Amino acid sequence: MPHLGLVCITVSKDIRYRTVTRTRLHAQSPEGQSKTLEDIYRDNLQTLDDALRYCERAGISLYRMPSSIFPFADTPAGLAILQTLATSLARTGKRALEAGIRLVMHPDQFVVLSSDSPSVVANSITILQMHADIMDLLAQPRSPWALLEIHGGKANRADALVECIASLPDAIRCRLGLENDEYAYSAAEIHAICMRSGVPMVFDAHHHVVHEDLPSYDHASVQEMFLKARETWAEPAHQLVHISNGKSGFNDRQHADLIDTMPACYAGAPWIEIEAKSKEEAIDGLRPWLASVATTAVAPHA
Repeated sequence: MPHLGLVCITVSKDIRYRTVTRTRLHAQSPEGQSKTLEDIYRDNLQTLDDALRYCERAGISLYRMPSSIFPFADTPAGLAILQTLATSLARTGKRALEAGIRLVMHPDQFVVLSSDSPSVVANSITILQMHADIMDLLAQPRSPWALLEIHGGKANRADALVECIASLPDAIRCRLGLENDEYAYSAAEIHAICMRSGVPMVFDAHHHVVHEDLPSYDHASVQEMFLKARETWAEPAHQLVHISNGKSGFNDRQHADLIDTMPACYAGAPWIEIEAKSKEEAIDGLRPWLASVATTAVAPHA
């Protein structure tokens, strides 16, 4: 039966993280900056603990941590502060593993490994290294279980993307996954890149229907690409997919509040991240669908 995943925060105020702007941080003295970051890191680690407890209570088995959970941890000063919390971070990460809650991250749009600008690629690797450091400090495995999901980036740069992935440090590469998008890289293109680079593919059905301008999730290519994506996972039981629905219509790229339509093939998806604006309410709305999937699965053996 599929495991459903919560993305970052809740509609309620149960899960909320602190942040700070660069302008506000840099207006302070070096000592003030360190104190501000340490306070935010401690508070956000407590929020992560609260998020894990929330997921346990709600029966949610996957949690996507915010990319900005520890702001400025991609700087030497920020990483040094984060490392002072290593014991607490490891304790939180081990709690997630013991509870069977999978932790993943989705670095932001500034990560473009396929860029033709060396400085953009270098900055992208720095950002990915920060995410890998967080996963390491949380004692998460160096495997796609602790997935770092990114998009293909700049279009028509498949060779550059494959080459860059091959050169990544193990802490990043062993966790990296590529997701198809609406414009630059189709599901078929990302699948080909994943096969070449040896990283798993995160299939997003909504991105696929928008990219291909399909009328429904019943189109044969949805199931075809879902199954092709599974081929890229060394452990098929860890395959992760995304789902969202269009806000104003089926092919609207903006996400709706809830999930009203699911691809039929997603009944066989082990892990599904729910990318809907109403977060936990959308997950709750899918409980009847989960129940129907469970009933269908056991029916032949009844």
